Amino acid sequence: MGIPLAQQAKVAAYVVKQQLAGRKRFPLVLMLEPLFRCNLACAGCGKIDYPDEILNKRLSVAECLEASLECGAPVVAIAGGEPLLHKEMPQIVEGLLAQGRIVILCTNALLLEKRMEAYKPHPRFIWDIHLDGDKAQHDWAVSQEGVYERAVEALKKVRALGFRTAINCTLFNNADAERTAKFFDDVTAMGVDNIMLSPGYAYERAPDQKHFLNRQKTKELFRDVFSRNKGTKKWRMGNSPLFLDFLAGNQTYHCTPWGNPTRNVFGWQRPCYLLGEGYAKSFTELMETTDWDKYGVGNYEKCADCMVHSGFEATAALDAIKKPWKAVAAQLRGPRTEGPMAPEIDLSRQRPAEFVFSAHVQKAMGEMAHEPKRKGAKHGDTAPPVAAAE
Repeated sequence: MGIPLAQQAKVAAYVVKQQLAGRKRFPLVLMLEPLFRCNLACAGCGKIDYPDEILNKRLSVAECLEASLECGAPVVAIAGGEPLLHKEMPQIVEGLLAQGRIVILCTNALLLEKRMEAYKPHPRFIWDIHLDGDKAQHDWAVSQEGVYERAVEALKKVRALGFRTAINCTLFNNADAERTAKFFDDVTAMGVDNIMLSPGYAYERAPDQKHFLNRQKTKELFRDVFSRNKGTKKWRMGNSPLFLDFLAGNQTYHCTPWGNPTRNVFGWQRPCYLLGEGYAKSFTELMETTDWDKYGVGNYEKCADCMVHSGFEATAALDAIKKPWKAVAAQLRGPRTEGPMAPEIDLSRQRPAEFVFSAHVQKAMGEMAHEPKRKGAKHGDTAPPVAAAE
């Protein structure tokens, strides 16, 4: 495992505390999206398809820190959009660390060399750099040439400054197991602390709909990749052992959407990081008024092929704490790559997909039109004050 024992213990202690308090649903990771604006336009991304008025909005430092306090999760993953476009991101990170959070700052690294001096190494802070494979694979995934080389160069520089580093790698149906394994060997040799791994989610608005994996293909691909984790220097995975075992088809897990709640410029997103089908004004409202049973594999058509970390990592983590011997066994042996797979969830009773994205955008645009303009604002700017994109 690439996760420090102190951080594993911190999360485990938090979970035990929640369970002793009798809480059925509680968060593990806050998915914080302070902005949607990005300096890339990846073909598989469903996070940036918004009008400029929405892309120009930012959560303030105070809003980000309040979201963390509301949620109370021990881990905060800052995503987007590209977080480094937010001028106040150093203050956000500093504030979250002061709260005692484990902070994962996700970035495509195009601005990292310019921004890294504004941050300080900390045992609970990690740069999570987006790399979806080797040079050819990653540049294809982000729809721009030269990004891989810039990201790797930035990764090496922040490591030299003493920062903890990770990569987050999303695999699509054109991923080759041998090349992917070689890529993991390469980033391990670079000294990254974690490899965070997930199959892609079929965002309904993503420009490229041809390269998302279904569940069977996901399991077959990950088994093929994991079977190549050989040699004296093993990959340092940032995912839990049971989640990796799940990706290889050895666990029948239902998702835990409240385990990774999302706060973004619209509010608290229902039901999860991947689906925006409504927004709550507070974390309490999100937890108490969301009809959780409407979502998940077997319940909703949009969820049918999902095996993404933001839905299932919390399930695996809770299973590990409930059955630690099971997690230890999975850690020692690694994901099983041969033999029968665990039973699949029945999809015959899932409800059909609802397509509500446009309605949410129209609602948000209508609300923004009635927000008071701040003093000295240009046309289209609204209160409260926010950091501007570059």
